[in-house]
Formats: sequence, C-alpha cells, structure tokens
Amino acid sequence: MSTIKNNNRRSIAILKLPKAVDPLVTYARGVVTRMTGNAAFPTPTPALSVVTAAIDDLHTAETAVLSRTKGAVAIRNEKRTALITLLEQLRGYIQAQADANLENGTSIIEGAGISVKKAAVRKPRVFEALPGAVSGSAKIVAASAGPRSSYEWEYSTDGGKTWVLAPVTVQAKTTVSGLTPGASVLFRYRPVTKKGEGDWSQSSSLIVK
Repeated sequence: MSTIKNNNRRSIAILKLPKAVDPLVTYARGVVTRMTGNAAFPTPTPALSVVTAAIDDLHTAETAVLSRTKGAVAIRNEKRTALITLLEQLRGYIQAQADANLENGTSIIEGAGISVKKAAVRKPRVFEALPGAVSGSAKIVAASAGPRSSYEWEYSTDGGKTWVLAPVTVQAKTTVSGLTPGASVLFRYRPVTKKGEGDWSQSSSLIVK
C-alpha cells in the first residue's frame, strides 16, 4: 500500500503593525473588514465587535492627545496596548484556521488582511576559496556530498602544473595555511563516498592575503 506524502508547508501569519496610532487604527480596521463575513473565519476569537470597540477607544484616545487633554497620553498608550493584545490574539485564531487547512493556509491568512512570513531561502553552498582568518591562509568550502563522506583537497602555486595535497577532512571545508601573501593559488577538491572517489572539481583561484 503506497503512502501519499503531504508536502504542504505551514504558512505563518504575522502582524506588521504600524508604530503611529492613525496607521495602526487603519490597519486594524482593515483586518476587521476583511474578516467580517469571511467564511474562513466562522467564529473569530476575540470577537470582531470587541476588536472594533478597542479600535474606537484608541481613536478617541488619540483625538484627546491631539487636543492636549491632561493625562491623555497615558490613556492613549493603554488603549494602544489593549488593541495590540487583541490583534495578537486574533492572529493566533487566524493561524489556527490556516493550520487546519494547510493547502490553503496562505490565502486564508492573506484573506484576513495580514501577512505571511516569507520562508528563509538558504543559498546553496558552492566551491570557493576565501581569505583565511590569518595572513597566509585560505578557507576552502565546497558542496556537501552527503553523510559519511570525506574530502580530498589540493592546491597549486604554479597555475595548475603541480598540485600539493592538503589534509583530508570529513567536513566540506578546510583551511590551508603557510601560503605566501600576494601569491595566486589554485584550489580543487574531490569527494570520497561509499561509492568511491569522485572527480576533481574545477579549480578556484585566490590571491592570498
């Protein structure tokens, strides 16, 4: 019996809350508007009416601040904190709805008027030679050949006519020391796996610091 692998990734809901009050009020009202009557959110928690009341309270408090009413700033700050707390709780509800439907998680989150966290993209490692931490050294990195692999390294100071073997490593990186600063050096490597030795890579050049 074959098993179908679920490749759907979890979409993460995030709030991009403006720092200023007026944009925050506009942002919050937009979320409430997008969620109102939205079939993806049958029972919002907290209730949208509660969030709307908090938005109105903050708007009123900000108006008092602009009118220079005594003590208005402290009240405004309290109302702002209260609204942000409710929005965080609402984000949690939105996340739960998205988690319950991974295939449509992104559209569910965006349908509420908030953002989806972008997945981190790792840059694939390529073979390259970099200046080492100390003068006369070079740091060499390569793509991993997988578990239980080792790596042979060589370098050449005469343009590839002759090659010097560096110590073998079990990680896809090494450091070569004792090089002449200012010299142009070529480096190459080959992986060794349970299948045997791979081919030598194309060389990577470096002017030694």
